Amino acid sequence: MLVTDFNYHLPPELIAQEPLSDRAGSRLLHLDRATGKICDRGFRDFADLLRPDDLLVFNNTRVFPARLYGRRSGAKSRLISPQNPAARDFLKGRIEVLLTRQFSEAPNEWECLVRPGRKMGVGEQLFFGERNELQAEVVARCGFGERHIRFKPVADFFSIVEAIGHVPLPPYIDREDQAADRERYQTVYARERGSVAAPTAGLHFTSEIVQDIRARRIETTEITLHVGLGTFQPVRVERVEDHHLHPEAYSISTAAAQNVNAALEAGRRIVAVGTTTVRTLEHAAQVGNGKVEAGRKEADIFIYPGHKFGVVGALLTNFHLPQSSLLMLVCALGGRERVLKAYQHAVEQKYRFYSYGDCMVVE
Repeated sequence: MLVTDFNYHLPPELIAQEPLSDRAGSRLLHLDRATGKICDRGFRDFADLLRPDDLLVFNNTRVFPARLYGRRSGAKSRLISPQNPAARDFLKGRIEVLLTRQFSEAPNEWECLVRPGRKMGVGEQLFFGERNELQAEVVARCGFGERHIRFKPVADFFSIVEAIGHVPLPPYIDREDQAADRERYQTVYARERGSVAAPTAGLHFTSEIVQDIRARRIETTEITLHVGLGTFQPVRVERVEDHHLHPEAYSISTAAAQNVNAALEAGRRIVAVGTTTVRTLEHAAQVGNGKVEAGRKEADIFIYPGHKFGVVGALLTNFHLPQSSLLMLVCALGGRERVLKAYQHAVEQKYRFYSYGDCMVVE
C-alpha cells in the first residue's frame, strides 16, 4: 500500500488559522461507512447521532506550553555561566525547542524537536527565559531534528514552563500563538497535563453539550493519551507498511477499563472522540488479548486499512493532512475510497480543515 494512495488536494485558504468564537459552531460531516452516504450537519447535531446505549470515550489530556524559545552556546563554552557578561559573546542565535515526551524525571530528560536542527550538536548548552530560568544540555542527537536534552534541576520545572513557554500550535497555523490560544487550544474537559498538541476532535465540545449528552443517559468515560511525536510525525516512507510511530504515553483507569469492557461484552457501540482515543483503546485491547487493560503504557500502534478494530465502532474526528498516519487511521475505519470521497466533498463545500477546523463523524 502506497502512502500516495492517501493524498488529496486542499486549497491553502481552507486551513483554519483561527478558532471560531463559538466552540460548537463548527460544521460536521456525517459519513455512513456502510452505505457511503454523506450528510452536512452542524456539531450541535452530534448528540442526535449517538445511540442510547453508546459508550462515548474522551481523551482528557491537557496541552502544556511545550514550545520554548531560547539561545544556545557552543559545546566549548559549556562551563561558562551565561550570567557572566563575557559569556554572552558565546551565545548564538535563537533556537526553538518543542518538548514532545519526558522519558526521565530524575534527571529531567526529554525527547524534543529542535530548530535549527542541523547545527545543534551533542554538548550544546541551551538557555531559556529572559533570566535563563531553564538551562539544558543536548545529550543525544537523533534523526529529523530530534534531540534528547537534559535540564538542570529547578524547584518547579512545570511552573517555569507555564510561565515562559508558548502554546505549540501546529506549523500549518501561520501565526504566532496568542494569549487566547491557551484556553481555546484546549478541550473543556482537559485535566491531565502532558500533550504537545490538542486532541482536536474534542475542541468542539462545550460544557453544556457534555452535560446534555449525559442528561440523555448516554454513558461517557475518559482515558488519557499524551499527544507527542507519534500523532503528528510525517510519513517519510513510500510504503505504508514501512512506517513506524513514536510511542506515546497513555493511562486507563480501572473504572474506564471496566466501562469499556462491559460495553464490549454487551455488544454496545463504543464511540471514540478523536484518533488519539482510538489508538489508546485499540492498543490496550491488543495487549489485553481483546479486553482493555487498565494501567499506564505506551502506544506505538499504527492503524491503517486492514486493521481489525477490536473496540471502536464509530469516530468523531477533525480533518487531517494528506498522506498522514491520522488520515490512514480514519480510512481504516471508514474505508479509503469513501473517506477520500468525503474529504473531496468537504473541500468542495469549503469546510474548514485541521486543528481549528470543522469535524466529521464516521459510523
